Amino acid sequence: MKKEWVFEEIAVECYASYKGEETPRAFVYQEKRHRIVEILDRWYEGGLDPQDLRHDYFRVKTEDGEIFLIRYTPRFQAWTLCRKIPAPIFSNN
Repeated sequence: MKKEWVFEEIAVECYASYKGEETPRAFVYQEKRHRIVEILDRWYEGGLDPQDLRHDYFRVKTEDGEIFLIRYTPRFQAWTLCRKIPAPIFSNN
């Protein structure tokens, strides 16, 4: 079954350095606080063209052993949780 990406706004606690919000430490999703114990992977998309949005992605592991993908958009100073859900089935009739 094909899946599509859904992006949900979340509140994130970060380690902030001179560059701003840099490394997520914890986040709140569905009214539960998830403490991040490890950043498994980190990458970014965009940013080469000033018209494009830059997104910083973090694949993180929480203290409960769950793995999440979260994204930071510096232009809007916004954090989102990225997850895949089953795509709706459309009829061609």
